[in-house]
Amino acid sequence: MYDFSLHKPCARPLSTHLYSSADLHQRLGRQLYFCISMYTLKKSLGQHFLHDENVCRRILAALQEKSFNRLLEVGPGGGALTKYLVKIPDVEFKAVELDSEKVNYLLQTYPELQDKLVQADFLQVEEPFTGPFTVIGNFPYNISTQILFRIIEWKEEVECMIGMFQKEVAQRVAAPPGNKTYGVLSILVQAFFDVQYLFEVQENSFYPPPQVKSAVIRLLPRSALPAMKSEQAFFTLVKTAFNQRRKMLRNSVKTLFAPPVLLEEIFNKRPEQLGIDEFAALTYKMNQL
Repeated sequence: MYDFSLHKPCARPLSTHLYSSADLHQRLGRQLYFCISMYTLKKSLGQHFLHDENVCRRILAALQEKSFNRLLEVGPGGGALTKYLVKIPDVEFKAVELDSEKVNYLLQTYPELQDKLVQADFLQVEEPFTGPFTVIGNFPYNISTQILFRIIEWKEEVECMIGMFQKEVAQRVAAPPGNKTYGVLSILVQAFFDVQYLFEVQENSFYPPPQVKSAVIRLLPRSALPAMKSEQAFFTLVKTAFNQRRKMLRNSVKTLFAPPVLLEEIFNKRPEQLGIDEFAALTYKMNQL
């Protein structure tokens, strides 16, 4: 494994972002201040500069707990993780970044990214490798849910995903049945992946600090998938059920089942009371889609 401790931390977490340029230079350190001065952070793209090296190392340590040969980084931004990832030996590495300004900065700063960095919208790209691969990223919060659905689309090839999300989204992904945050995202992800809630990250680990806390989660493919009539039926059932999550299942999904089926006891429950296997089993009783 690559020894990430060889890299010297370039900054400590900020307690606030209301500083002058001179004060930022002093507090952030020369390298990070240089990074910020080289490009613009765009709120429209959900950009926040991760600068806490301790957080970076914790993410990388989690990454190296599982072996991998191919690695995709989503949204490298200013290169907080990239500077480590590109140096991992014997790994085919690629990164996808939408912002042309960040792409130019990364190529200038890390020449070894040539032919490994793709300027594109991650939600539009094709699978980056032939064969299993791992995904990592400090994901833009404004598209984090769409990123998870993209990972689900690639579930046959994604052998691990480690990502930074808004804490609320991470909690929803990891939520068990009966939890108030358990819902569509929880079920659709957990149907195909085991979710591990790794650790939380404070706002001052970023520049500028976001208005919310963050959390890092890991997805690993389930060893056994729930039996279901079809993925289409499963997705339709789950989404329809949670359109009216406070109602009994009988009322929220009545258009999907024949009246005699709706008399079964399970339809007396609310959607958040059903486990993934129960939703999957119900797909066999649904009307033809």
